[in-house]
Amino acid sequence: MSERTHSQPATDQKRPPAAKNRRLIHLIAGTACVGLLAAIVLQFLRAEKATSQEQPPAGQATANSGSKPSQSQALGRVNDQSIPYERVAMECVERYGSEVLDSIINRMIIQQECERKGVVVTEAEVRQEVQRIVKNFNLALDTWYQMLQTERNVTPQQYHRDIIWPMLALKKLAGQNIQVTEDDMRKAFERDYGPRVEVRAIVINDNVRRASEIWDECQQTPDDFDKLAKKYSEDANSRALGGVVPPIRRHAGLKHVEEAAFRLQPGEISSVIQTGENRHVILKCEGFTQPVVADIKDVWEELRETLVEEKTQQAVAQVFEDIRKRAQVINYLTGESTVGPRPGDLTPGTIQQTSGQRTTSRVTPATATR
Repeated sequence: MSERTHSQPATDQKRPPAAKNRRLIHLIAGTACVGLLAAIVLQFLRAEKATSQEQPPAGQATANSGSKPSQSQALGRVNDQSIPYERVAMECVERYGSEVLDSIINRMIIQQECERKGVVVTEAEVRQEVQRIVKNFNLALDTWYQMLQTERNVTPQQYHRDIIWPMLALKKLAGQNIQVTEDDMRKAFERDYGPRVEVRAIVINDNVRRASEIWDECQQTPDDFDKLAKKYSEDANSRALGGVVPPIRRHAGLKHVEEAAFRLQPGEISSVIQTGENRHVILKCEGFTQPVVADIKDVWEELRETLVEEKTQQAVAQVFEDIRKRAQVINYLTGESTVGPRPGDLTPGTIQQTSGQRTTSRVTPATATR
């Protein structure tokens, strides 16, 4: 039910604030990917943040300052007892190993596909992409890096290697044949700049009989809808507000919910709307917002740029999903595998789950030493 706030009118040489905020959301993490790729990027960030927590603070003296420790040396000492590399490594694996390994696996999947298709992303291209991102927000490069360091605990090197490079590589793998039709433009204009329905909502995570009982009570006392929302709604965020949710816009998600909302007149209550298995919603119309841009020509270039970016995101997410499905991955740490077992790999208790042509096997710890 969540929605973005309505954008304000465009001004000279400035993007509409809502549109600029959307781009900031896409780019602050250095990626133009939604869904699957976003999850990948978060894995990169979590992995790098986890490993960074094992580093000593800046300026702190260490026994091996300025060089990477070897596996044969101690990393610390307490009185006369040393702390060996192996102990630190084992605890790091126990705490963060799964996330770090996942990020490595994802990078390798992308890298191998690039090698297979002859796709190369140069350091110059990475720097150029960073400059493009920074220019969009009229920021100095140092300021941008500082924001990443402060907000995400990501260094410039990590940002280039683990965020920008995968994003550019997946864009190249996805190709640049992005088509935006007039119908796409019309729907995007209605979505981003058209009128929206202001509603209150009661969310019911129960069967339709229970939802119908609550609907009957709403019909009997329609002026008490806000009180009924506080009493019955199972959406914690809106319940405390008497069912107030962000205005519903067109072409943003659940089509049947949007259609039901736009059919309402102020004061009217919708029928029970099913939004999932044993999940229903009842809406009450509070009114309509006014469109802030009347003519699509006023935002044509910005809107087209947004659509190209969105379609690119979708293509990038799809290409990663495709290459990930083809990849044969065995994760001995978590005991998961996407390939059939080799003799001796899996114990008799192994469970295999097959979805389409992709098989996920659970590998027991006994095989994880391989």
